[in-house]
Amino acid sequence: MRRATIKRNTTETQISLRLDLDGQGRYDVRTGIRFFDHMLELFTRHGGFNLTLAASGDLDVDAHHTVEDVGIALGEAVAAALGTKRGINRAGYFIMPMDETLAVAAIDLSGRPFAVVDLQLAVENKKVQATAESYVKALSNIADGSDDVIGYVFAINGKVNSADIYGSNALFKKLWPKLLKANATEAIAELQDGRFKPASAENVQGFLSESEKAKGSDKDLNSRVNLLTREDDENILFETRDKQQQGVWIHRNYIKKN
Repeated sequence: MRRATIKRNTTETQISLRLDLDGQGRYDVRTGIRFFDHMLELFTRHGGFNLTLAASGDLDVDAHHTVEDVGIALGEAVAAALGTKRGINRAGYFIMPMDETLAVAAIDLSGRPFAVVDLQLAVENKKVQATAESYVKALSNIADGSDDVIGYVFAINGKVNSADIYGSNALFKKLWPKLLKANATEAIAELQDGRFKPASAENVQGFLSESEKAKGSDKDLNSRVNLLTREDDENILFETRDKQQQGVWIHRNYIKKN
């Protein structure tokens, strides 16, 4: 069987990865970045691999190091699992047409690293970018005068999408500008016609309460950080805890599935 186990520890990240190229599309992926998890899950499912991945990094700064080091570890795992590459087709390509996009990917397992990436993302749309920047400018200082703001709820077209709540006001204020920029771009890119009712406080409270009621399972990411996951058919809640502070939670990420 073509399998590989990789452990990568740096100053910023700790990664443990097991890849089986001859799998059934099964995965257990936990990076602390839900969208990144989703992409890795799709990669595994549609590639017919099995992937177990646990990663923790300096997400209090940003996602850069975690994403980068997971990519390095995954590349090393593929290379190790292929071994001598005997009996494989060295090159291949795939075209994926969808309603809103057309994706083309071609790969050559030659052992000579080189990449060309051309993604026409929403952030490259000048109109979207300019509109997002105007919202960021207007809202970036909204929490400056308050000492009790620790999170926000994100809604698109009036429907609650997710929520991020932090253990302290200082931590939230530090991360708010980056969170706002990412969310503003996503919201504007998906904006329909602007005629919708804003999400009500009752809807938000219901979303948070229902997420917290779901059955939970926890996992140690490293010697200090524990991740509690609660999931049901509608919602997912990720709660990061500090074991050195008697399990005090640092961050809660609520996600609406549908």
